[in-house]
Amino acid sequence: MVDFEPFHVQRKVPSVAGVTRIRTPFDTKTTAAEILAGVDLSGRRIIVTGGTSGIGLETVRALEGAGAEVTVATRNPTDGRPPVDLSDLDSVRAFVSGWTGPVHAIVANAGIMMVPTREVAANGWELQLATNFLGHFALVTGLYENLRQAGGARVVVVSSGAQLRAPFDFDDPHFERRPYDPFTAYAQSKTADVLLAVGIARRWAADGITANALDPGRIHTNLQRYLDHATRRAAGAIDDEGNLLMPDNYKTPEQGASTSVLLTASPLVERVTGRFFWHDNQEAEVVPGGPDAPPGVAAWAIDPVAADRLWDHALAAVRT
Repeated sequence: MVDFEPFHVQRKVPSVAGVTRIRTPFDTKTTAAEILAGVDLSGRRIIVTGGTSGIGLETVRALEGAGAEVTVATRNPTDGRPPVDLSDLDSVRAFVSGWTGPVHAIVANAGIMMVPTREVAANGWELQLATNFLGHFALVTGLYENLRQAGGARVVVVSSGAQLRAPFDFDDPHFERRPYDPFTAYAQSKTADVLLAVGIARRWAADGITANALDPGRIHTNLQRYLDHATRRAAGAIDDEGNLLMPDNYKTPEQGASTSVLLTASPLVERVTGRFFWHDNQEAEVVPGGPDAPPGVAAWAIDPVAADRLWDHALAAVRT
């Protein structure tokens, strides 16, 4: 296990909201393996959703490299395990019912982004919200006792900087009345992901369970499969011929997995809960959300009232 000095490398600085922010010795180019250098995870059982590609795969590699026993929950398993479709609550329930023993961490990594047209899951939820948020809510709450048994378990929710762009719309979350917009739907789902971490932190801290959310940064992965060439060119991700580019603000998958791994297993953030970390491996500043929002976490994404309301809304859906 790594030997560390919490008051030396885990500095705390005040944020604009008056809450101390966690600071680590890492940065935006740190890799997942570097986060866990010297950390021994032997005996830890960890679930990673969507762990067969992109930053999910690199998260799995880093955790296994440190000795953890990692179970990949995915729609297309390669190890003979049953598939897990997060948009299908019956599929999630089947996975939960088949699990025995403690869970030391769950990394809610799987997701879809900017589905071009409005699609809904079997239960009527907008597909991005059903996959990115509700499926993970069902997984985590279904394994609550297993997390509690582990003692000091962690839940890590992969969100996005998109949470800065849209609050959760409780009046019309599934775009039944307002016009469907792919990015707004994605942004709302990522706000919901942060609210999930806040909700867990508010309910399960006494059980030793922590929860934090994060923005992994910009990485070339399959998540961008629905983005058109014009959008990707404008972001500097590809050239005019469609070839991938690596601007300075992009990260490799190994770097993109670093913040997930930090929150899953680093002793530097032990007992930290209900926070949001930016892709530079530092806790983000709380900022007003909106089209011109600076980097950080939107106040609406960590609002405890919204977190409680969304928790009740999701709980009713998974119990139906």
